[in-house]
Amino acid sequence: MRIPLTSGAYQTRSVIAQAQRSVNLYAEANPQDAPCPFTYYPTPGLTLISTPPAPAESRCIYTASNGNRYEVVGTNVYAVSSANVYTALGVVNSTGGPVSIVDNGTDAFIVDGTTSGFTIKLATNVMSPVSDPAFLGADKVDFVDGYFLFNRPGTQQFYISLFDGVTFDPLDIASKSTYSDNLVTLAVMHREIWLFGELTTEVWYNTGASDFTFGRMPGVFIEHGCAAKHSVAKIDLALFWLGKDLQGQNVVFAGRNYVAERISTHSIEQEFAKYSRTDDAIGFSYQQGGHAFYVLTFPTANATWCFDVVTQQWHQRAYLEADGTLSRHRANCYSFNAGRCLVGDWQSGLVYELDQDAYTDNGVTIEYIRAFPHILGADGNRVLFRQFIADMEVGNGLPDDSAEPEIRLRWSDDRGRSWGNYVQGTLGKVGEYLTSIQFQRLGYARDRVFEVSWSAPVKTALNGAWVDVSRART
Repeated sequence: MRIPLTSGAYQTRSVIAQAQRSVNLYAEANPQDAPCPFTYYPTPGLTLISTPPAPAESRCIYTASNGNRYEVVGTNVYAVSSANVYTALGVVNSTGGPVSIVDNGTDAFIVDGTTSGFTIKLATNVMSPVSDPAFLGADKVDFVDGYFLFNRPGTQQFYISLFDGVTFDPLDIASKSTYSDNLVTLAVMHREIWLFGELTTEVWYNTGASDFTFGRMPGVFIEHGCAAKHSVAKIDLALFWLGKDLQGQNVVFAGRNYVAERISTHSIEQEFAKYSRTDDAIGFSYQQGGHAFYVLTFPTANATWCFDVVTQQWHQRAYLEADGTLSRHRANCYSFNAGRCLVGDWQSGLVYELDQDAYTDNGVTIEYIRAFPHILGADGNRVLFRQFIADMEVGNGLPDDSAEPEIRLRWSDDRGRSWGNYVQGTLGKVGEYLTSIQFQRLGYARDRVFEVSWSAPVKTALNGAWVDVSRART
């Protein structure tokens, strides 16, 4: 029988329901006449683009409206040329965590979570500290209708620059007012300002008023706030964030049409609940190959999860360490630059391209893992598993034509609680496109969960599997 793969990385609170994992594999829906409903493709590898002068955390990559590329690595701010030459512009005050940059076509504004701010003149790349006493610091800067927007950390307040400038009027300040929670961060979508509080969210718009040009959208009040100030990311006309409200936290929401729609699953939320800290989560979004992805990393928990807006499925992204363990993905920040999806390394500051034709992370092996649904014997009886055949793209080989890339199979006969040893198979040499990935004589079980994994740096795709089972003799 064919065993299709139709869901994401869902290991439920009890493994008797689901014990599936999808690591570094994302789903793509197929046409109705395809052999299976979904095919799982490898997530993009990392191709090195540039190396900063001094290694440190990549805190921001920003592509300005005129095409200039800026990076914050550790405390250093750089302009990076199209030839990937780094020019130091200055330093920020904070030493770690995401930095926010946006520009108005003339100046880029930088905030780093302290009371300091900086501007960069786009025409000359001259960086200057902000000396205006009406600037109050911020975690996040955004831009709409000619105004820079800032949250004031630790308060309910946000404030704006003067129109088309980088100076301030001390009276151009307002408060999130419909509930007593502090403002966590803000974001602009569709020329409207979403003010994310700790427990609730408001939406403001440009009213054109003479005293303060922005006002609260009448009748709009979202009873979900933000649990992690750096988790907010925008895709098209939706905002994504890790939520918190009066009832609890760690639900992921998508904000559309003034409504917060829950997009996380019970399984994902149960996973987040295990983490000792979630308020440090970092989110970014990107589009590639017709998919729109929301990537959410938990630095303290050392884990990265990704939501595919097109398929509505989650998967895990991970980096294979030298000791064989899986850790958070290397990407810490993102920018679309010169037709490339660029990400910055959270540890070294290296800049990579998310490359769909790369099957290593800058030369480091990528581990791909996919577990299958439970296969049950009829009426709880044991069945004999005669054969497992993985339905995969094969025959792309290794650079050494004589070598055969390896695939591994293991399984659990206690409903996903423990796993047996790996059994090795082959993905075929170059040109062996009809290689059948078969595993024989797999024993008896009442409830079995199979898992395939591979790390060969070759092009692959996974449709699912065929499993030959028969009732055990009594």
